[in-house]
Amino acid sequence: MSLSDYVSAVVAVLRRRPADILPMYVLGAAITAIVRVVPFVAIAIAYVLLATSGRLDSIRAQLAELDPPPTDPNADPEAYDRFLSDVEPIFDQILTTEIVALLGVTAVVSVLLFAVLSAAVAAGQLAACYSRLRNNRGLVAGLEGARRYWLRFLGLFVLELVIWSGTLLLVVSGAALFAGSISFAPVTAVLTLPVALLGALVLFVLLVIVRAVFAFAPAAIVVDDAGVFGAVRNAAGLLRSQPVEALFYYIAAFVGVGAVAGITGLLSLVDVVTIGSLLSILVVLPALDLLKTAVYCGYRDRLAPPEPPALSLRDQFRAGLRRGWTEMSAFVRSNLGLHALAVGFLLLGFWIGWVATGPLVGAVDASIASRLEGWLPPAMALELFGNNWLVALLTAYAGIALVLPAIVSLLFNGVFLGATARLEVDPVELVAFVVPHGIIEIPAILIASALGISVGVTAWRTWDGRARRTDLADALERAFWVLVGVGMLLAIAALIEGFVSPYYYRLFL
Repeated sequence: MSLSDYVSAVVAVLRRRPADILPMYVLGAAITAIVRVVPFVAIAIAYVLLATSGRLDSIRAQLAELDPPPTDPNADPEAYDRFLSDVEPIFDQILTTEIVALLGVTAVVSVLLFAVLSAAVAAGQLAACYSRLRNNRGLVAGLEGARRYWLRFLGLFVLELVIWSGTLLLVVSGAALFAGSISFAPVTAVLTLPVALLGALVLFVLLVIVRAVFAFAPAAIVVDDAGVFGAVRNAAGLLRSQPVEALFYYIAAFVGVGAVAGITGLLSLVDVVTIGSLLSILVVLPALDLLKTAVYCGYRDRLAPPEPPALSLRDQFRAGLRRGWTEMSAFVRSNLGLHALAVGFLLLGFWIGWVATGPLVGAVDASIASRLEGWLPPAMALELFGNNWLVALLTAYAGIALVLPAIVSLLFNGVFLGATARLEVDPVELVAFVVPHGIIEIPAILIASALGISVGVTAWRTWDGRARRTDLADALERAFWVLVGVGMLLAIAALIEGFVSPYYYRLFL
C-alpha cells in the first residue's frame, strides 16, 4: 500500500464517524479528573479526623486571630518571619501522624490508579482505531479492548521504562568509568567535553531506537493479539520489512507534536494555554494513533477503512453543529431530574466553600478586578472557551468511573465558587461581572455535569450486567454530540465574558 492510502484511511475514519472514536481520547484526558477523586476523598477523611479530635476548632480560632501576611516579604522580612511563626503551630496541628499516613496512602493509590487507567484507556484507544480501520464500530471495540488488553499495555509501559532506565544507567556508568580511567592523563581536560558529547549522542541514539520499536508495539498487541514480548518482536519486524512506512509515521508524529507545541507556545504569549490541549485530544493524538495502526494493519494486510463522507468539510461541520444542538436540547428535556441533582451538588459545594473560608475573611482577599488586569479581550475569550469546554469534556467523560468523578467535579467547582464569593473584596462588582456570561456558562457546565452522571449510571448498569457494552458505547457517542452543543453555549459565554462582562458595569458602578 502507498503512503497516501494510510493518510486517506486516517481522514476517512475521522470524518466518517468522529463520535465513534474521539470519546476514547477524551477519556484519556479525563484520567486526571478520575484520579482527582482520591485526594478529594482524602481531604474529606482528613476533615473528619480533625473535627472529631477537636483540632479543627483550634485551627479555626488560630486562623481568625492570624494577621494578614505582608504583601512584600522582602520589604519587611521581620513581619514575614513573625507571620511564619504564627502559622507554624497551625501546621503542627494539621500534620499529625494520621494525616501524614493518609497523605502517603493517597499518593500511592493515586499513582497506581493513574497507571492502571492509562494502560486501560491506551488499550481502548488502539482497539477503537483498529476496529474503525476495519470499518467496524469503534467504541464497542474500544471498551472491549480496554478490558482485554490493559494488563499487556501496562506490562509494555513497564518494560519500556525498565529498558530506558537500564540504557541510561549503562551509558552513564560507561562514561563515568571511561572518565575515571583517563583522570590521571595530562589531556583529561581536553577529552572531558568530547567524552560527554559522545555519551550523550550514544544515549540519544539508543533511546530513539527503543522508542521507535515500542511505538508500534501497542498496535501489535491489538492487531496480532500478541503478548508483551511478542508485540515488541512483531514491531521490530515491521521496522525491518517496511522502514519507509515506519519512518513516515515518525516524521508525521514529529511534525504533529511540533505543530501543537508551536501553536501552544505562540498562544501562551497572550496567556492562551488550553487550545493546544484541545488540539492534541481531538485531532493530533487520534490521527497519529490511527496512522500508526493503519501502517501496522498494512504490514499485516488487514486494512479496510470506511469510505470518506460525501459532504464537504464545511457542510459536515455545519451538520455536526446542528446535530450537537439537537442532541443537547433533547438530553436536557429528557433528563430534568439529573439536572436538578447537578444543581443540588453545585449548591452544596458552594455552601461548603463559603463556610470553609469563613476564618480566612480579612486574612486572605480575592479581587475580580485584579484578576482581569492585563487580559486582551480576544485572548481572554479564546482561553475561557478552551478552558471551559475542556472542563465540560472531562467532567462528562470522567463520569464513566461510576458517577463519582462527575459529582466530585460539581462539588469542587461549587467549593471554588463559594470560596471566591466569600473572599471577594467587592461582591457587587463580582456579581455584576458574572451575570452576563454566567447565565449561559453555568447552565452549560451543569449540562455537562448531568451528562457525566448519566454516563456514570450507564457504566454502572453495564458493570452489574443490566446493560450491554453497546449501550455504554451508545451513551459515550451521544455524549460527544451533546458536548458539541455545550461547546456552542460556552463559545457564546466566552465571547460575552471576554468582550462585555469586564467593561459594561463600569458605566454605573
